[in-house]
Amino acid sequence: MFLSIDGTLIIQIINFVVFYAILQVVFVKPVGAAIEKRRAYLDSIARDLEGAQHDAAAIRTQAAQKRAHARREADEAIVKSRGEAQVEAATIQTDYAARATALIDTAHKTVESELATANASVDALAKQLADTMLERTLPREAAR
Repeated sequence: MFLSIDGTLIIQIINFVVFYAILQVVFVKPVGAAIEKRRAYLDSIARDLEGAQHDAAAIRTQAAQKRAHARREADEAIVKSRGEAQVEAATIQTDYAARATALIDTAHKTVESELATANASVDALAKQLADTMLERTLPREAAR
């Protein structure tokens, strides 16, 4: 079998070239353009995602810094408040200790005063008691 080039082969080649050209225009180029658009869209989404992740990481870092700063400020405020509370407690304690001492001193002075008054009246009371006992023990007639 020998291949012979005749008119049908040329028409088939022309038919194939026309079919290939139509296929390129109708199917391959539009599909290629759609694929390229899709790739560009996906690339833009990937870039946006990377940017959003970078922004989120920056925001997380800022939030961590703000939390750390707020903790330091809170700790400083707590330490300062504790110091102020201790000073105030010491002041109150000193004040009440002074009041208690003054009250005790006043009580001691009052007791000493009452004791001095009682000691001063002891002689008079002793004489009165002696007289009373003498009257009861001695008959009234003997005392006359």
